[in-house]
Amino acid sequence: MDTSKHTLNTLFEQLGLASDAKSIEDFVARYSPLPSEVAIQDAPIWSESQSHFLEEGLEEDSDWAEVIDELDAMMRH
Repeated sequence: MDTSKHTLNTLFEQLGLASDAKSIEDFVARYSPLPSEVAIQDAPIWSESQSHFLEEGLEEDSDWAEVIDELDAMMRH
């Protein structure tokens, strides 16, 4: 069982994206703001597998849900 604390960095790693602070900042700046009517997992920026991971993490209220919500909030500003 994975008991490590998930962070934005580990979420980006899980999504196969560059996960250093500058890369995350650049990603958010490039793709924000998401329209309010678009769920984070349905944004056109994700591959099918990335979208599925985000959707599953939220639907199952997994350990990833909190950090996915954090990314969602960042993408709305």
